[in-house]
Amino acid sequence: MKKVLLYICIFSSSIMLAQSKEERADDFFKDFKFDKAIDLYKSLASEKKKPSLHIIQNLADSYFNINEYHNAKEWYSKLYKIQGKKIEEGNLIKLVQCLKADLEINKADALLNEYYTDPVKLKMILAQKAYLDSISKENPKYAISNMPFNSKKSDFGPTYYKNGLVFSSTRDSIKSNKIYPWNKQPYLDLYFTNPMVTDFVPEKFLENIQSNFHDATISFTRDTKLIYFTRNFLKKNKLSANEDGLSNMQILKGTIVDNHIVNITSLDFNSKDYSCGHPALTPDGKYMYFTSNMPGGYGETDIYVVELTAAGDPVGPPLNLGATINTRGREMFPFVLNNVLSFSSDGHYGLGGLDVFGSVILSKTEYSLPLNRGIPINSNMDDFSYIREVATNNGYFASNRTGGKGDDDIYYFEGIKPTDCLEYSGNVLNSKTNETIADTTVEVYDSEDGLILATKTDENGFYSFILPCNNKSRLVFSKNKYSKKTVEIETGENPEKPSINNKVFLTPFESVIVKEGTIEKIIVEPIYFDYDKSNITARAEIELEKVLFVLREFPEIKIKIESHTDSRGKDSYNLKLSDARAKSTRNYLISKGVATERITSANGYGESQLKNECSNGVKCSEQKHLINRRSDFIIVEKKLVRL
Repeated sequence: MKKVLLYICIFSSSIMLAQSKEERADDFFKDFKFDKAIDLYKSLASEKKKPSLHIIQNLADSYFNINEYHNAKEWYSKLYKIQGKKIEEGNLIKLVQCLKADLEINKADALLNEYYTDPVKLKMILAQKAYLDSISKENPKYAISNMPFNSKKSDFGPTYYKNGLVFSSTRDSIKSNKIYPWNKQPYLDLYFTNPMVTDFVPEKFLENIQSNFHDATISFTRDTKLIYFTRNFLKKNKLSANEDGLSNMQILKGTIVDNHIVNITSLDFNSKDYSCGHPALTPDGKYMYFTSNMPGGYGETDIYVVELTAAGDPVGPPLNLGATINTRGREMFPFVLNNVLSFSSDGHYGLGGLDVFGSVILSKTEYSLPLNRGIPINSNMDDFSYIREVATNNGYFASNRTGGKGDDDIYYFEGIKPTDCLEYSGNVLNSKTNETIADTTVEVYDSEDGLILATKTDENGFYSFILPCNNKSRLVFSKNKYSKKTVEIETGENPEKPSINNKVFLTPFESVIVKEGTIEKIIVEPIYFDYDKSNITARAEIELEKVLFVLREFPEIKIKIESHTDSRGKDSYNLKLSDARAKSTRNYLISKGVATERITSANGYGESQLKNECSNGVKCSEQKHLINRRSDFIIVEKKLVRL
């Protein structure tokens, strides 16, 4: 079963006798008759020493579309050999997936490193790889089992419904006489089963929901009365096509009454010009995530979100989830639980084909780095339509991996041992005002420095997440124009009592510096020295502790030290004394753990830079002379602080 469910071609080619072989192959390709297209394209390729890029491209895509990744690899490799780094990103992604399907992981990784020069993109890929590599293959978190209700055809898209599951299937039905040309199987229907009853035979879901074409991928409100599902555009139960002869998919809304669906309506963002499908409601029913290939996206299919009214209707246009989630490849089958978006992708770093990923929802427009759920949820083939129970580590997903009963099978996964060990929560506060800080980024790293998740505090500065068992986690709290704070937490083998009300204090940068024009200085009172001495006194240590505090709170900044005297005494003497005091101050800071390179210079200027009129021979009060007797700690670098 092709997971995309994008469209159906209605107008197939009629008279082919007068057409060339390549034209006939192209028509088969457009009609999704990929097996026939492959025969003709291969024949054309064998007849020419250098087949055209068009033939190579369509051969590669034909094999890829019917999940024959080994054969697709051969032709995508030819494209890469010809085009090199100029190859389209979508083709490179498919080549990488094909290599991984053939377990050529190192070669796939080398291609990614060679192709991506954008440091941001490469950093994201390497972070995803590091996390996936850190997941133990020897001790997987889950045990999986193929469900007994699977058929020899395609079964996928499980959704919880009352005491059972509703799922999509092409098993024998009234549609058996109609064949979907893409995979040569009947069109999809929705079925209900009770997986807890061994001999339960799946039955058609609802009595009147079926059309003569695709009915699939469904989502329910919490009370199970309002439903959303995917169907072709139809008119009088016949396919309704756009100008290109394609019947795209749409998301329909309906209400369940006495085992019947009533009040079926098409959502207002649907269009015959593109497809929308795979609806997934958030638990509170306020938002719906879905898949679409509408214009303006990032790749073949993207994930979107739309807000819903209390009646379940869309509010405004759908919002693309952005480049953190969507890639040049395929993103589809969203599922939301506990503020985590799960979805399948072949564009993020994975094991091959579609893989299931998880991302923390930071806001409607921000998402954490998607992380691969690893083996055994994912394989080197397509793994998708992941769902999870609310209170356990158990759930379902679909896959076309080797060893299944049919094209796509539904699998049950069950947590082998507790993986969620400690609920850790609290607030981030301003260290100067004790006010909460909203939108603080909170990153959780494991003992191998792999990023586990990233989230943000809410409007009350509150954060909450689950830490894994038997692990040393490093929590990093940061916000623009504030200090960064790191907290380390170690968990044991078994779940622990929740740790709540943990307060983290961040210091606003503006509260520890003073600006004099374009110059920024650390706020300190005068640094006092004994008469004619440069030794650090106890009174000086009190002020230097403020400097140490700023350097600890903002480890990326660098400073220079400038010491000054008043005008009393000889100019040469004052210059020498101030320079000795500057260097004594630097040595003191270094002795307290400040890295040498963070103090770029320490110089004395004597009485050459007075701040008032109190120069040689001018009578001034002690208070005015004190203004000139100072040490400045000037910020010279802060490029990594995002200030």
